[in-house]
Amino acid sequence: MSAPTAIAHRPSPAHSGADPRVWWGVAAAVFAIAWGGNEFTPLLVMYKNDGLPVTTVNLLLFDYVLGIVPALLIGGPLSDRYGRRRLLRPAPLITAAGSILLAFGDGVVPMLSIGRVLCGIGLGLAMAVGSSWIKELSQPPFGPRSALGTGARRSAMSLTSGFAIGAGVAGVLAQWAPWPSTLAYLINAALCLIAAVWVRRAPETVAPQPVRKPLREDLRIPAAGHRRFLRIALPLALWLFTAAATAYAILPTLAADRIAGTPIAFSALITVITLGCGFAIQSVARRIDLPGTARIAALSLVLTTIGMAMSVYAAASLALWAVAITAAVLGCGYGIGLVAGLQEIERIARPDDLAGLTAVFYSVSYLGFGTPVLLSLLHNTLHLGYPLMFAGGLVIAAGCLAVVLANYRDDTIDAATAAEHSPA
Repeated sequence: MSAPTAIAHRPSPAHSGADPRVWWGVAAAVFAIAWGGNEFTPLLVMYKNDGLPVTTVNLLLFDYVLGIVPALLIGGPLSDRYGRRRLLRPAPLITAAGSILLAFGDGVVPMLSIGRVLCGIGLGLAMAVGSSWIKELSQPPFGPRSALGTGARRSAMSLTSGFAIGAGVAGVLAQWAPWPSTLAYLINAALCLIAAVWVRRAPETVAPQPVRKPLREDLRIPAAGHRRFLRIALPLALWLFTAAATAYAILPTLAADRIAGTPIAFSALITVITLGCGFAIQSVARRIDLPGTARIAALSLVLTTIGMAMSVYAAASLALWAVAITAAVLGCGYGIGLVAGLQEIERIARPDDLAGLTAVFYSVSYLGFGTPVLLSLLHNTLHLGYPLMFAGGLVIAAGCLAVVLANYRDDTIDAATAAEHSPA
């Protein structure tokens, strides 16, 4: 393995003086792309009611992972090599194209599938490149000095707010507005075009590298073998979108027959509850975090484990109040877990593999969106009940929590560093 090549970071002359708003354009792009990535979720019920088989709809939900994972794994290292701007600028346009295909897909599965993949590519670039770019713009020489983890929280909140608002608006429009399968996607396409203009004003944070390694060298992420990544970040990643998919893709579908007249709106409500709780808890993660420990990582998995236990009851009873409360708990686990994972990455990544390590983390996390497909296949072929399958998930979540607790202390951060980065 070749010696690591440090990435040179440089201030833009147009943005010297540490503008505290310099990261806003990137955050707007991440927000709009996340909106496009998740607006499909509350419409699952609509597509099923329109006659698409359940497994087909769940596969469409998973299709955008086929775009996300390659964009994450390749986009992150490429942005370390060529700069953040070259990789992120096209992302809102790719998402806009995906939303337009979804808007006019009208039940045509190949069109819907391609649209989902394009939205996934945009989201993968936003998560790997956008997260790194926001982190770099949140610290000198681009922005004012801030507490450790500020960039991670800004990135997580941009993503989560886009996921939540996009899903909420899509569900409301699909339930009560004209053109239920079209209007929400067109709104997202317009937002992405606006974001594509705004993000062009953000300064580049990665200077060109005069010496080029072979690309395959850039695709290697040595920090992915770091003990903290394997024992803290990965257990979190496994549950981020598994918890989210359980809350707003599976439970509302199981309870759809209990909703008289407004199943799409109920699905949107559960999505907003899940992600709204995730967003809210992200804003207080700084106060909960204790550098040198895995406090918020452990808290995330405690909440996830409790949420999976509640999922067993919610799936058995199909009580709407149980679905809503379960979504809130799982949403809190998701939200704080996203911040915890990104903060772990900030602490262990070198400048030249920040985007790459972020990409690995998100790639693992997005495999969780395969959960609805997997459970529906197990239900249809082996006739396993959802309460039983959620009970199995509870055991796995408890096992991940045990791994994190066994590695609670971070010996790589000494007391002086922890004190320096603790919030005032």
